[in-house]
Amino acid sequence: MGTGTEANVNREFWKEAVVYQIYPRSFMDSDGDGVGDLRGIILKLDYLKELGVDVIWLSPVYKSPNDDNGYDISDYEDIMDEFGTMSDWEELLKGLHERGIKLMMDLVVNHTSDEHPWFIESKNNPDGEYGDYYVWRDAAPDGGLPNNWESFFSGPVWEYSEERGQYYLHLFSKKQPDLNWENEKVRHAVYKMMKFWLDKGVDGFRMDVINLISKVDGLPSNGTAPIADGSMYYVDGPRIHEFLQEMNAEVLSKYDIITVGEMPGVTVEEAKKYTAEERKELQMIFQFEHMRLDGGPGGKWDIVPWKLPQLKAVMHKWQIGLAEKGWNSLYLNNHDQPRMVSRFGNDGEYRVQSAKLLATLLHTLKGTPYVYQGEELGMTNVKFPMIDEYKDIESLNMYNERVTHGGADPGTVMAAIQTRGRDNARTPVQWDDSEHAGFTTGKPWIGVNPNYKTINAARQLGDPESVFHYYKELIALRKKHPILTYGDYELLLPDHETIYAYTRTLGDETWLTVLNFSTEPSVFEWPGNLGSREATLVIGNYGESDADRNEWRPYEARVYKLN
Repeated sequence: MGTGTEANVNREFWKEAVVYQIYPRSFMDSDGDGVGDLRGIILKLDYLKELGVDVIWLSPVYKSPNDDNGYDISDYEDIMDEFGTMSDWEELLKGLHERGIKLMMDLVVNHTSDEHPWFIESKNNPDGEYGDYYVWRDAAPDGGLPNNWESFFSGPVWEYSEERGQYYLHLFSKKQPDLNWENEKVRHAVYKMMKFWLDKGVDGFRMDVINLISKVDGLPSNGTAPIADGSMYYVDGPRIHEFLQEMNAEVLSKYDIITVGEMPGVTVEEAKKYTAEERKELQMIFQFEHMRLDGGPGGKWDIVPWKLPQLKAVMHKWQIGLAEKGWNSLYLNNHDQPRMVSRFGNDGEYRVQSAKLLATLLHTLKGTPYVYQGEELGMTNVKFPMIDEYKDIESLNMYNERVTHGGADPGTVMAAIQTRGRDNARTPVQWDDSEHAGFTTGKPWIGVNPNYKTINAARQLGDPESVFHYYKELIALRKKHPILTYGDYELLLPDHETIYAYTRTLGDETWLTVLNFSTEPSVFEWPGNLGSREATLVIGNYGESDADRNEWRPYEARVYKLN
């Protein structure tokens, strides 16, 4: 692979940006009702500005009955009452733009809420304008379900509607009916709604499960089991690229915006098609391969230990796969994943060091880094002891299915939820050491992690050695040095059990990142061609003091410029 030079890189703001994800329910509550809101975010705009992020990705704030925390939308052009009003949203956008920060909204168009007027009309008037807006099927000839697909949230993907006398498809909750993207009217209604937000000044979209919108004709069953994985019939479906190219032509190409598609099950080869600039679809995607490293044969809840060579192999595959065509998004946690320091680091003795090490990884690989709220403080998984403290529909459905109906051991199931459950990421941001971590003056909608007394923003803002300040430094480095955005990447020591090392090269400049993923010291043998070069430390999570050139301390991260 040729060495990139600054002259031949295709510079784009979205490649050089650092994105910060806000899950509004848990970010900051301004009115004491225990639920985060838009005015709460407005209160923290200077905090975001100080961190140095360029784009805020705002998880859904639209009208919603909140069956799946806002990912079930009943009105795409209004704001959820708990979060505030449209004028609050407009004030937020203005405040961000005044600080040079862009706003990316969540676009949820694989499904709506079953309380959306479109669905109500579709259910009640099959022959009307909205009759074909959703995926409806008659019962199978034997009276059973139309097919045997399993929902992402447990159970079958079909729910019967008494009003219509048919079943509707829901890949997620039964309150999230799938839109029928085969219907051109549906697509154009979506594009109209996208323009509504873009014309209000939105700077882009993160598109929820966007590669699931095209289903295989006939919706065939997978085998003869009563319930089975049907994803081969709707992941990267037959018309998906056609739909995204149409969306780009109708909407995206007309605005200077940032786009990222969430794509469960996507392959590198498909990702190239989605993100190659000449294909005019999306700019980047979220892939989940590295999020499956600790899932056993039974999937997400069947937890097995992950190994560093596996993580390196997955990240390498995507770094190389999208090196010439396409673009990577870089993340290790979000609102659907456990806290990265608990999953990939060490949330005990080496919490601070490993939080900084993981940040170093994300900000020195090639791609656009995504920071999830609280990550910049090193927030950890919560481990609530009782199931009734959890709120997430996915975790509660799984517990109900396995313990209440399946007779599984409650302790084993709770341990899985404590390790992998989505609520780990959804406990309130820890702002200070006052009651409820300064998130609310009321009773928080979900419990605060008890470690907020020691892990909080107020404590870290004044501490130059904190995780927050390290993030600030990494983000500033990316802005200053194009090599971190555009430099070619090369992996070293792929099979090393504890050291993760790689170079970035742009023109005649080379940087080296070396990370020790271990509670023990590790030796790094400098490869011959690098060992002879003079190395200047650019950033390290132990500071500059007495670093041995060949020995890395527990969870030590160092980035060198090679001269």
